[in-house]
Amino acid sequence: MTVNTPEAPHIRPRRLRQIDAMRRSVAETRLHPADLTLPIFVRESAGDPAAEQDVPIEAMPGVVQHTLDSLRKTVVRAADSGIGGVMLFGVPHTRDAVGSGATDPGGILNVATRIAREEAGDTLVVQTDLCLDEFTDHGHCGVLDAHGNVDNDTTLERYQEMAIAQAEAGSQLLGLSGMMDGQVAAVRKTLDSHGHSGVAILAYSAKYASALYGPFREAVDSQLVGHRRSYQLDPGNRREGLREATIDIAEGADIVMVKPALSYLDVLSDVAAASTVPVWAYQVSGEYSMIEAAAARGWIERERAILESITSITRAGADGILTYWATELATWIREGRTA
Repeated sequence: MTVNTPEAPHIRPRRLRQIDAMRRSVAETRLHPADLTLPIFVRESAGDPAAEQDVPIEAMPGVVQHTLDSLRKTVVRAADSGIGGVMLFGVPHTRDAVGSGATDPGGILNVATRIAREEAGDTLVVQTDLCLDEFTDHGHCGVLDAHGNVDNDTTLERYQEMAIAQAEAGSQLLGLSGMMDGQVAAVRKTLDSHGHSGVAILAYSAKYASALYGPFREAVDSQLVGHRRSYQLDPGNRREGLREATIDIAEGADIVMVKPALSYLDVLSDVAAASTVPVWAYQVSGEYSMIEAAAARGWIERERAILESITSITRAGADGILTYWATELATWIREGRTA
């Protein structure tokens, strides 16, 4: 027997949910491979490059620290998958207080950038992490003063030097992830004055001091002792995230980003509603590892959980997403698999 509500007997929202084809045709949120960026970790050789092998990252099942040889293959696979870009992180063999390896043309990140450009051509946006944390022996994102605090303005000078090095290596998009005040303006000024006005800036604008970065520390062999709460945002501050993005846009950011993603969808939505430039989100290492760990134990359906997480980030307003599932997800999208 059919029961209708007397007020509106003809209203049946379920009509649009009956079959897959109908659900696809009325979907409000759609995923596209070009919206995805794959983060890649590249390890510097400690000896004979021929003897080097990829190093699995225990806290991130399926993710490795690449050799330069496997980087080439990974970039080619990424290009073939149709994703939008790759974000490169360097894992140096030696470190010092000022992160000298970050500006060395022969340093791992700059070498990896040149290789990625050779392999990708213009089929991918080759992006580089512009931050000192991977290169310093103290693990902080900047230069320390005599009291052990991160010196904002001295760090900006190092960022400017890094920007030139990365641009000259071929990076097309610099990912400013250090959360120093004025970093976008400083890098934009130095790029323009050194003939690199065409190099774009991705500002990690709302980067929160999150527990979800834990696996990333293993991925880059971080030397950090302590925390980064003096420069990353307090997880409870929603308005501050929007304020930071607004400042970065005014300073010349071409893209702004919220990081992490899933725990900060409200911030992402706020920034997307106000931004005049594209807005990205970073699905960070802890988000990846939690899903992989739960799926490995049979507690959740892996593919559905991945698709649902990416769909939610897109639904909240992200125009692009950095995710360690980028190439795998691109295959699913092409095959029409959705959450």
